[in-house]
Amino acid sequence: MPPKPPAKPAPKPEVTVVAGKKLTKGQLAYEQDRAKQAGKSLEDWMKIKAKTAAIEAQKAAPKPVKKPGLISRLLDKAHKPI
Repeated sequence: MPPKPPAKPAPKPEVTVVAGKKLTKGQLAYEQDRAKQAGKSLEDWMKIKAKTAAIEAQKAAPKPVKKPGLISRLLDKAHKPI
């Protein structure tokens, strides 16, 4: 039996860059359809989508922990054993 030829690597999906984001053919077709439904160009749609994602991420970020006030610190000290 002759030796088998080496296996070919899987082809990489074609990637298109739109508004700084890499999209495959399927993703590109989906986003074009969504943009068409919204009545926007693909570039405008991707910019709007990026803005809304940034706003949602900012809302989801945890708020900084507030330092306890004077009364709270005094009460905590009073409750600690000597």
